[in-house]
Amino acid sequence: MPLASVRTGQGPCVGLVRHDEVAVLSPDWGTVDDVVRGGPAALDRVREAAGKAPTVALSQVRLDAPLRRFNRDILCTGWNYRDHFEESRGRRDGQDPPAEPTRPTFFTKGPDTVVGPYDDIAYDPRISARWDYEAEVALVIGADCRSVDEADALSYVFGYCVANDVSQRDLQRAHGGQWLKGKSIDATMPLGPWLTPADEVPDPAGLRIQCEVNGELRQDASTAQMAFPFARIIAELSWGMTLRAGDVLLTGTPSGIGNARQPPVFLNQGDLVVTRVTGLGELRNRLALTRLS
Repeated sequence: MPLASVRTGQGPCVGLVRHDEVAVLSPDWGTVDDVVRGGPAALDRVREAAGKAPTVALSQVRLDAPLRRFNRDILCTGWNYRDHFEESRGRRDGQDPPAEPTRPTFFTKGPDTVVGPYDDIAYDPRISARWDYEAEVALVIGADCRSVDEADALSYVFGYCVANDVSQRDLQRAHGGQWLKGKSIDATMPLGPWLTPADEVPDPAGLRIQCEVNGELRQDASTAQMAFPFARIIAELSWGMTLRAGDVLLTGTPSGIGNARQPPVFLNQGDLVVTRVTGLGELRNRLALTRLS
């Protein structure tokens, strides 16, 4: 049963999703953030409580992003699908690396980027002229760890969800090749629709990732195509650096981004972006004109 954050008049409540229904726990159980930080014991308790909790049709509740209490910036992995690295060759405004990376590339984005699975994506053409989509699998760390062996890395994953790393390509290139600014515009990264515990994802290396814009399939790939699998990413990132329970880590996007098309195709006001990952759910977000500047 995936864990959802259900918006109620009493604040966000933990919901456990069963097919087309959700068992909504009382506010006394805290939030999904609390469950993640509570580890396996907390997960077992909410699973047991869900059997006695009232259920509501999933279509009748409003879901927020499953996590809202972030320890730090969202942690991200770049160029983790070789076809995506190649499709952008020569289209990085003179910032192409000399060769394909042999180790994961990491960057961060601000936590205020996060919006819910069906919320609008803020769109302000004054901020950027190049809004792009990036469908990704996000994993959530479930226990504090440092210098993790790759063989043990997946044991530190609490669960997985869907993300879209909406990026502003002109800003991404404008600040010395550092990606933070072009990845950190407020209210632009959908996350959700819920958090699926790792023990319910038997093969994270075989997840299908898709992104549609206005009904047109733009990205379609498998996590099996990753240059660096989940365990390698965690091991590399945690080397000498403590990862905390509740940290969110994006794992890279496959080919098909708008900036790499000929001619480039960018997102605009009113566009509907649908992001899905097999077994993890679907995000549906529309770009809405928002004054950010």
